[in-house]
Amino acid sequence: MEQAGKLKVSIKNNQSQIKIPSGIRLLIRRCCHAVLISEGFTQDAEVSVSFVSNEEIRSLNKSYRSKDSVTDVLSFPLTDEDGTREINTETGYVQLGDIVISIETALRQAEIYGHSLTREIGFLTVHSMLHLLGYDHEKSPLDERIMREKEESVLDKLGISRELTFTDQPEE
Repeated sequence: MEQAGKLKVSIKNNQSQIKIPSGIRLLIRRCCHAVLISEGFTQDAEVSVSFVSNEEIRSLNKSYRSKDSVTDVLSFPLTDEDGTREINTETGYVQLGDIVISIETALRQAEIYGHSLTREIGFLTVHSMLHLLGYDHEKSPLDERIMREKEESVLDKLGISRELTFTDQPEE
């Protein structure tokens, strides 16, 4: 198996509603790296990940996708019109793009799906990394299935697969 190149992940917390649990930053770095390895991406790369509020992600969703609604995660790949990737002239690293996660929505979804916040943020990070590498689950049912299988494969390798992270729900 080929080695991935170096990876620089910038993580910013741009919200104050929810405390980011310890270990999440390392998880995000591990998820980004695992996607690059699984996709055979061997160049040095950088990616930016931001935590924002529901209000902020709704504003971004409206501005960039013309959807006036809250979403869990947005991906902003850095490619030119012809599909070539931008290179950071200072470092020589390929700039993959930006991932923006609503921590409020991630927390709510973790509760709805009955799994940990760790699993949810891991999933959202892997999902967005695949978008940054050109995958799009909205193109067709086949594209959606391919992307889902890739997501689960990476999460399984990281030990945060769906089967391993469901929490026991108390009986009512």
